[in-house]
This record gives sequence, structure tokens and C-alpha cells, in this order.
Amino acid sequence: MSETEIDPYAVRDEKMLAPPKNFLGRIKYLGPSLIITGAAVGSGELVLTTSLGAVAGWALLWWLLLACLSKSFVQAELARYTVVSGDTYLRAVNRLPGKIWKISWPIWMGLLAYIPGMMGLGGIIGGGGESLSFLLSLGGIDVGKVACTGLIAVVISAVLSTGSYRWLESISLPLVVSFTLATLVCAIAMQFTDFHMTLDDLAVGFSFDMGVFVAFAAFALAAYGFVGSDPGGYTYWCIEKGYPNYLGSDRSDPLWETHARSWMKVLHTDVWVGLIIMVCATVPFYVLGAGVLNAMGLAPDGSGETIAVLSNIFTQTLGQWAVWVFSFGAFFILFSTVLSDSATRGRFIPDYLIEMGFMDRSNVRLRKAIIRWYVGILPLVAFLIYLWAENFVFLIIVGGATAALFGPINAGATIWLQKTNMDPRIQPRALARYGLRVILVMEIIIALSVIWFVVLGPFWS
Repeated sequence: MSETEIDPYAVRDEKMLAPPKNFLGRIKYLGPSLIITGAAVGSGELVLTTSLGAVAGWALLWWLLLACLSKSFVQAELARYTVVSGDTYLRAVNRLPGKIWKISWPIWMGLLAYIPGMMGLGGIIGGGGESLSFLLSLGGIDVGKVACTGLIAVVISAVLSTGSYRWLESISLPLVVSFTLATLVCAIAMQFTDFHMTLDDLAVGFSFDMGVFVAFAAFALAAYGFVGSDPGGYTYWCIEKGYPNYLGSDRSDPLWETHARSWMKVLHTDVWVGLIIMVCATVPFYVLGAGVLNAMGLAPDGSGETIAVLSNIFTQTLGQWAVWVFSFGAFFILFSTVLSDSATRGRFIPDYLIEMGFMDRSNVRLRKAIIRWYVGILPLVAFLIYLWAENFVFLIIVGGATAALFGPINAGATIWLQKTNMDPRIQPRALARYGLRVILVMEIIIALSVIWFVVLGPFWS
């Protein structure tokens, strides 16, 4: 069978692949978390996390950690189901009760939220354009942010049209790691300046002051949506990596349960490696926003000087020379975010068409063609959305708030699918099951808060 005929989303009739026996062995099978981290680390951390620290000070540090931990937990358990069952994310969601014209209600919600969700991508690509314009200006080259944003859109469209997962993975890893390390260095260097964090600051960070949360709800709720992992998108990369096929198709084999649980360790190692990278990126950005920008009375507002304002987190901790490090890093991390996020979004589109009955799942060539065409067009559409608003912080906030609305769907779907559709031998242990229920309640409250603040208006003030 030729490569073009292989369905990356179908579980094949194969023998079990021997799982690695130790942590070092598991490392070679990691990868999906790097793609998702490449999509997640960028706009959420550089823009929303830093801005939240700038406006709220130290008071919401706990909120950022909660977002990373809870979403990674859901990611791990949703992936457990999809890897064991072989379902794609939307195929799994379409199994939920509550059909409207033969389609499950969360799929209709996803379609209704398409434009607000795309606004987030428009904001990310706009931030990348402003970063590139700022970088060029340091070298005396005057290129407007709109022109730079358009250039980024064209380049990313060309890269994604190749449709190569390995190419994408090789781009994401060095970009994410490099800027994360640079930010960690700045957060450490901050301790040797007038902006250093004290124990009192840390205590405020875990004071759970809901008054501060309400005062800065727009940034806080949007940050929850954008910061951390994408549980649904992660499942597609797990399937493309081959995890479901590693388990083997003979479920009657007496060794299958032990074998499958060993591969679950690989899956969860991948998730927790991504979580470590995520926390190492999220916390330093928040610390720098709270320690530097808040103390200086600066807050990014989406105007043409946003990137220049954000650059203070590097220049005030390392010196003026670090503006070059920041500008390079900001551009590349936002570029990487658009690249990874667009590629992940492309995996959803054929699944939507399949679940709605517009195409057959077995038509692999058409599905691959749709993905390539869609991810090639997507950055250009995001650019047009940016032209409509030109305030990339506003667009990112809208995208983040929209993502927060879907948190309880992911958590609730995971609980229901694991209980009703998954092999009982691979069910999560009691602590994980109770943890999912706690997260579900929390994310329902978050989603209701988004609706409350949007309807009443304070979200936009």
C-alpha cells in the first residue's frame, strides 16, 4: 500500500508493538506534546499572561498555574480514550447524547464559534507582524506592521501546504525551547534588579483574591482559554504519531491490558513533558509582567506600541541590548504559534465534513487534500481578520474567551466517553476520575462567567 493510501486516522490490524521499559526508552516516542506546546506557547504566554501580570500584579499567579494543570489533566485523559478507542476527537464528540439533525450538539457549537475562534488566530498573526515590524525597525528598516503581517501569512501558508508533520515538529521544538529558556533567564535576572519578587509577592500570588479576578476578568478568562494545552487538537497528533496502532488490534490477547497500560505511560509522559514546558513558559512571563510592567505602570493594550511595551520584560532585567533578544524571540514564538495552531486546526475540518455526512471517511486522498488546502488558506483568512480589527490583543482576548467556553465540553465528554465507550480494563484510577469531575465543575463556572461578562458588558470595558 502506497503512503498516500494509508489512513493516519484508522486503527490498522497490527500486532502489538513492544512498549519501552523505562523513561529513556519512552523519550523516543514523544512528539505530539511538542506540536501542541508550539501552538500554545506564544500568544497566551507572551501577550495574555504578561498582560494579566501587568494589570493584576501578583494576585493571579495561582490562576495561571491552575489553567496549565487542569487543561493538561483533561488532555491526558481525553487522549487515553482516543488512543484506546481509535476515535478521532470529533468522532468521539459526535457519540455524545443530544443529537440535532443526527449531529451531536457540541459539533454545532463548534461551527457557531468558528468566527470568534478564528479571531484569536488573526490576533496571533497580527502580533507576529507587529513583532517583525518592531524587529526590523531596530535595524533601521521601516516596514509597517500590516505589510509584515501579510508577509508572515504568505510564508506560513506556503510552509503548511507541504503537509509534513516531521517538518512542523522540527520547526516547533527549537523555537519553543529557545524563547522559553530566554524568558527563564530574564525571570531569574529580575531577582537581581529593583523589580525582584519577594516572599510577600509570592503570598499575594496564592491569596485567591476573587475581587482582583473579577476586576480583570477579561484577561483572566481569556488567558484560561489560550494558556495551556489544546486537549482536542492533541488527540489528532497522537493518532498521527501512531499511538493507537502501537496497542495492537487483538484485544483478546491476555497480555493486551499490561501492554496497553505501558503505552499509556508513554502517552502520559508526553503530556507531562508538554506540561513542564508550558509551566516553564507561563510562570516566567507572568512573573515578568507582574514584577516589571506592573511596577512601571505599563499595560499592553493592542496599540502599535504593544511589542515595545512588552520588550521591557527583557530590557529592564538584562539591559537595553536584550531588546534584540526579545524582538527575535517574540517574532519567532508568535510565528511558531501561527504555524502550529493552523496545522492543528486543519485536522478538524475533514472530520467536521465526515461527521456531518458530506464525505466518506475512507476517502483518504480527499481528506489529505482538504487539510492541505485549508491550512494553506487559513493564515490568509487570519490576516484578513486582522485587517478588520488591527488590535491583535483584542482579537486574542476574543479567541481565548471562546476557547474557555469549550472547556466543560472537553471535560464532560471525557468523563462520559471513558465510562460508556472505553475498554474497562484501561479505565483511569479513582483519583483521576474524581479529578475530572472537579475540573468539569470548575470549567462550567468559567464558561458561565464568560457568558455573564460578555452579556453584561464588563468583558469589553
